[in-house]
Amino acid sequence: MADRKVELTQKIEEQGSKVRQLKAEGAEKTAIDAEVAVLKGLKQELAVLEGTAGETKSKGKAGKTSFVLKTPKGTKDYNDKDMAIREKVFSTITKVFKKHGAVTIDTPVFELKEILSGKYGEDSKLIYDLKDQGGEECSLRYDLTVPFARFLAMNGKEYQNFKRYHIAKVYRRDQPAMTKGRMREFYQCDFDIAGVYDPMIPDAEILRVLCEALTALDLGKFTVKINHRKILDGIFEVCGVPEDNIRPISSAVDKLDKLPWEDVKKEMTEEKGLAPEVADKIGEYVKLKGGRDLLEKLFKDAILTGNKSASEGLADMALLFDFLEVFGIMDLMSFDLSLARGLDYYTGIIYEAVTEKSAPPKLAEGTKPKTKEGTDELDESTVGVGSIAAGGRYDNLVGMFSGRNKKGEPNLKIPCVGVSIGVERVFSILMAKQKAEDIKSNETEVYVIAVGDGLLKERMQIAKELWEADIKASFLFKNKPKLDKQWAACEKEHIPFAVIIGRDELDKGEIRLKDMRSKNEAQGGGVTLQRADMVKELKARLQTM
Repeated sequence: MADRKVELTQKIEEQGSKVRQLKAEGAEKTAIDAEVAVLKGLKQELAVLEGTAGETKSKGKAGKTSFVLKTPKGTKDYNDKDMAIREKVFSTITKVFKKHGAVTIDTPVFELKEILSGKYGEDSKLIYDLKDQGGEECSLRYDLTVPFARFLAMNGKEYQNFKRYHIAKVYRRDQPAMTKGRMREFYQCDFDIAGVYDPMIPDAEILRVLCEALTALDLGKFTVKINHRKILDGIFEVCGVPEDNIRPISSAVDKLDKLPWEDVKKEMTEEKGLAPEVADKIGEYVKLKGGRDLLEKLFKDAILTGNKSASEGLADMALLFDFLEVFGIMDLMSFDLSLARGLDYYTGIIYEAVTEKSAPPKLAEGTKPKTKEGTDELDESTVGVGSIAAGGRYDNLVGMFSGRNKKGEPNLKIPCVGVSIGVERVFSILMAKQKAEDIKSNETEVYVIAVGDGLLKERMQIAKELWEADIKASFLFKNKPKLDKQWAACEKEHIPFAVIIGRDELDKGEIRLKDMRSKNEAQGGGVTLQRADMVKELKARLQTM
């Protein structure tokens, strides 16, 4: 134990120096916060070893307990600046979803454990299980898709054809990379189309919705990687993968965006028992990517087209590409045979949206992302943001919850296709593009300023008139505020207009109006207006913003 105390003390000193260095260099707040969280965790561990955790900070102040003030690993608080950006993200995405005719629903944050079990393949180990309380074993929802399928199974007669969106938090017991938007508690924004329609029409609209949303968010250049589960399964079958090993091998292939082929092949052969020659055959396919050119190449592959599953998948892709051309988004697609999506419930088309921030830094062959020294958290300099949105077709998931008839078929079949946008990853990209001081976190449009005497009641009266006209207004909560403090508050909060009053103006029934966005010195102390014209003039100016 003594050795561990010495080791922790040394690590605390090193981590403290790292935090101070980041602050001195003016690093991003999110990066500093992540390192401060590590520092607090080390201090907490030392306090536990020393038996001082929970002791009072001051012996003279009884009853005041000392807490380690930190959020749980993989979670964070969001300040007013953060929330201004997040609310804009939510409203932008919601606007696109509504434009395409979707309605919203909500489901519980936790589900019965059996509802979630067995739906996520190897990722099932990341589900947060809750303690049995009241005779029901529950788990926190891992995504919004399985709860939606359960909702449809319960309400299927009413919702045979349904466009829905759902924006809510989900939970994963993953290793976090906070500054890259990889967290344990995070929001997803889902858009799904449920029902029986002609082939690939809803799939094409889902991809159009995705492209519209990402374009509206102004993330910069993005690409939608697209593949088909039937094509992938066909590839595995013609290469000689045993049927019961297809999903595990598919999960390994899905790591090709993070790991080199040699590492993926090693997992297939050494961990999952695949013959090396079979892995090599798979490698010839999954390294391919392109567009219509790749589709045409695969159509000429007699072995592949001779496989029923692959042939059906290729036909779907040909039809989908035609629809994507009509919707004007084909140039944003990349037909990528390495895309597998690890989740078990996908049955058809699958896709992921990526940006230049998605990929991890180039690591040496065989090198995997590191963890921070002394912790199990990922070193964020060695990982990328990952995909910012993903989804696909899942035709059998609702049927899994509906029970089976005497023929062994599901009592209810509702095919579905959907996409999920990862808000935290979008947020991390947007925050990296701007300075915190430039973010306007309030919506105040007018600041009421007094010159000379405090004129508190007069400022309150003008604020009331503005509020009653649905103009967002504020003033300084001081009886006699200094003029420079009022100007400073207006500047800090990025408030576009100031209404300025003094005793002379009030006696004449006037106010002065100043555009705080303009640095033109010619406007001086603002333009003089009749008090009766104040609301009309402000509304006219606000409409042009």
